[in-house]
Amino acid sequence: MADPGGSRPVTVSDVQQLVKRKDEIEAQIKAYYELLGQKGVGMTEPLVDAEDFPRGDIDIYEVRTARHNIICLQNDHKALMKQVEEALHQLHAREKEKRARDEAEALAEARSQSQPQAFARVNAVTPGSPASISGLQVDDEIVEFGSVNINNFQNLQNIATVVQHSEGRPLSVTVIRGGRKVHVGLTPKRWAGKGLLGSYLLRLFENRDFNVSFYPLLFQLQYHSLAEMTIVWKTIKLKFVPAFWTLIWFGNFPTCFC
Repeated sequence: MADPGGSRPVTVSDVQQLVKRKDEIEAQIKAYYELLGQKGVGMTEPLVDAEDFPRGDIDIYEVRTARHNIICLQNDHKALMKQVEEALHQLHAREKEKRARDEAEALAEARSQSQPQAFARVNAVTPGSPASISGLQVDDEIVEFGSVNINNFQNLQNIATVVQHSEGRPLSVTVIRGGRKVHVGLTPKRWAGKGLLGSYLLRLFENRDFNVSFYPLLFQLQYHSLAEMTIVWKTIKLKFVPAFWTLIWFGNFPTCFC
């Protein structure tokens, strides 16, 4: 029989057994009430006469036994109904969780299928910069930057080149923000700070774990020139030093300042 308070999850079969037991108890209670009715008494009528002698017109033992059994069965019925209620609650709660989980998985799958792959993430945005004024936000994942997309993206120099060639002209940028696709209009231009946008972009590698661990290392490329490159060291783990020099060698800088 089901044990709603136990460790085993309640099943539909458990609930069906509880309901079957409930029906059996109700049938027994009904039978005992019918027996009392045949004797002409109920649950409260006295079993003695006016002189306090046992009544001679009924079977006292049979009536008392029937009354006792009815009380016991009613207590069992009450406890069983509580078990049924708890079991149904668990079933409905589990079904609700499963439905919510299935909907979340379906939504995530639909988004992953409908959204293009991101190739860069906004690492930082300088307040008051063109990027900040245009609405670009930290952690925005870039899926399209002007003419650059996942199909033709090679490294962040591609974005730097687009920015340089688009000074004073609006750029269409598409990002993923909070799981949704957002379009941002950027106009690279000179301002009080450095760069034409005032934002750090972080390249996204296929291995996102490597990217997250590499985050503390910040490469600031000013004016998109290797000669003018300034490397700002914050924190770096020793195991990523070889990877860093590999990136430098092939020119695939993990972050750039635009």
